[in-house]
Amino acid sequence: MVKIEPFEVEQWMDKYEVTPGVLNIAETCAASISIDDIIALCEDPNVPHPINTSTKLTYGAIRGSQALRERLASLYSARVSSPLSPENILITPGAIAANFLLLYTLIGPGDHVICVHPTYQQLYSVPASLGAEVSLWKLRKERNYIPDIEDLRPLIKENTKMIIINNPNNPTGSTIPKSVLQSLIDVARAQNIIILSDEVYRPLFHGISPIDPDFPPSLISMGYENTLITGSMSKAYSLAGIRLGWIASRSPSLIEEIASARDYTTISVSQLDDAVASYALSPSVLHSLLARNLQLAKTNISLLSTFISSHPQACSWVKPTGGTTALVQFKKKGEVVDDVAFCKDLIAKTKVMFVPASKCFGEEFRGYVRMGFVCDTAVLREGLERLGTYVKEELA
Repeated sequence: MVKIEPFEVEQWMDKYEVTPGVLNIAETCAASISIDDIIALCEDPNVPHPINTSTKLTYGAIRGSQALRERLASLYSARVSSPLSPENILITPGAIAANFLLLYTLIGPGDHVICVHPTYQQLYSVPASLGAEVSLWKLRKERNYIPDIEDLRPLIKENTKMIIINNPNNPTGSTIPKSVLQSLIDVARAQNIIILSDEVYRPLFHGISPIDPDFPPSLISMGYENTLITGSMSKAYSLAGIRLGWIASRSPSLIEEIASARDYTTISVSQLDDAVASYALSPSVLHSLLARNLQLAKTNISLLSTFISSHPQACSWVKPTGGTTALVQFKKKGEVVDDVAFCKDLIAKTKVMFVPASKCFGEEFRGYVRMGFVCDTAVLREGLERLGTYVKEELA
């Protein structure tokens, strides 16, 4: 029987996000929107409603509709010499299904997998459950949680099959620069190692400019065929409720191998979910939707940065440059707090919800919490106000 570790962050979220009156500053999605909201964001009044109520609800397109896959392919074809074919994209019920499916397909006993850490637990616990040996490529605070290629080299073995990254990173909010991505590709290419890049928080880069020479492109656009990327409508696109993600690769053989295994898990995604995603990614909606979320991220990270600067004795961080999450350390009289007890006490006394990092990402993160700061600004303001009172009363 497969033995899989408890998924700590999801279990914590499941337990506490239903707290009556909760101020959820643990949620990792950009503040969610409705179908009415995305229609309001549409810049062309002649575009049809995203849901055609006369459409027969068959299984629909097995690998995802042509319209949706074409729109995704266009996102990964910008500023590259060789456009990505829609045939190189598979639609899945969320990125969590995409990650599981490709790991289930490609990884097994006798394989060695290297995964950045900290990151979303699925990315290292699932390979271990499938019988692979897993080595953790540790991200260090003194390097702003940017992976060091020199730390990677000694981890590689003859049977290393896959290297897994998450860019932007959950929980730190760090981004991997283009130069580091290129070095990673050079290392992987030397041994024909597959790279999986979980890019669910792309393209929310709020701390690095697109004109910066180290601005990170999607890994799929960097010329290494043995690359897989996963994405989702949940995080950067504010549509977690439609449960839609994808796998993309420039390797037809990898896509076909995964598609064959997909027959056992997913006949198709919901036509309704596919239609809403297609609408959100259409040229008339996409730019205004991303502009809304990028502005929300910039506004909220400024509020959070001001709070942390105002409480230097109690909290500190490495300021995120992308995504929706931040890793923040709390101290009481110079000593790091018990983050699990801190989070429980905080939600009991203030209704403010964080994720304890030691429980959900490893004991080395004792005293840290993960915040999800791209919620509605009003929620963040109220949460930080209550947190400020708590810090003054409990941590001074």
